[in-house]
Amino acid sequence: MNTAPPLPPLFRHAARLAASLCAAALLAGCSAGVGVGIPIGPFSIGVGVGTGGVNAGISTGVGPVGVGVGVNQRGAVSAGAGVGTSTPIGNSNARVGVGVGTSTTIYDPDRVPR
Repeated sequence: MNTAPPLPPLFRHAARLAASLCAAALLAGCSAGVGVGIPIGPFSIGVGVGTGGVNAGISTGVGPVGVGVGVNQRGAVSAGAGVGTSTPIGNSNARVGVGVGTSTTIYDPDRVPR
């Protein structure tokens, strides 16, 4: 049984944003891109478009730190991590934020096995 107190709303929102940003950063690699993440429980399902094309992934985070795994339109799989922060937009539940991350390709169908 988990007896830890729940995270404050600010941390939950930051975790979701960080996870979303990580998904976007992960999916776009080290290149420019934009993505959207939809929180589902402790995870975020993300879709992004970057210089490498369309990507999809799943990520999670705690506080400002997030990790994720994604696949691009060619079938290459990447894993990444990042950190981000956000602020609410007016009195809505919408947020805007920034983050940085890094990723690495863990499977590429175009890479010839040795």
